[in-house]
Amino acid sequence: MRDLVNVHTARLDRTAREAVRGLLSEEFDDLSEEDWEHGLGGLHALVREDGLLVGHASVVQRRMLHGGRALRTGYVENVVVRADRRGRGHGAALMAALEEVIRGGYELGALCAADDAARFYAARGWLPWRGPLAVLAPQGPVATPEEEGAVFVLPGAAPLDLGGRLACDWRDGDVW
Repeated sequence: MRDLVNVHTARLDRTAREAVRGLLSEEFDDLSEEDWEHGLGGLHALVREDGLLVGHASVVQRRMLHGGRALRTGYVENVVVRADRRGRGHGAALMAALEEVIRGGYELGALCAADDAARFYAARGWLPWRGPLAVLAPQGPVATPEEEGAVFVLPGAAPLDLGGRLACDWRDGDVW
């Protein structure tokens, strides 16, 4: 039996936080401290199957610049489903929970997809960003062409030109 809950980082007790971090570490060999930090401070969707944590995703607030506006963006992070529990709809359930939050609370949704996940997000209505990407780094705007084709958006209230420039706010580690 599947159980899905949404919980803010502030309400994740130590056991739950350790379980999430453990699941991410099991599934992602290259999980850095920055990767972990990027998923904190927002809302977490947790999927348990018969009491075992089998999936996690979080949405955190970021600012994206596009069309001369700073957009309040729900940015999806740390999406994972245990390898032995994939194909059971857990990823779709996690994303549905976060998409509801994004549509209700943000002007835009965004994420950076791994190559093998791009089709999953596209099938859910996420659109690949076609224009140039950048980060608002401490030294000023810096192009991030290496991420082109990997950034997806979930349109909201803000008008978008998918071929225009999209810039994200600065953070340590991977900026997208």
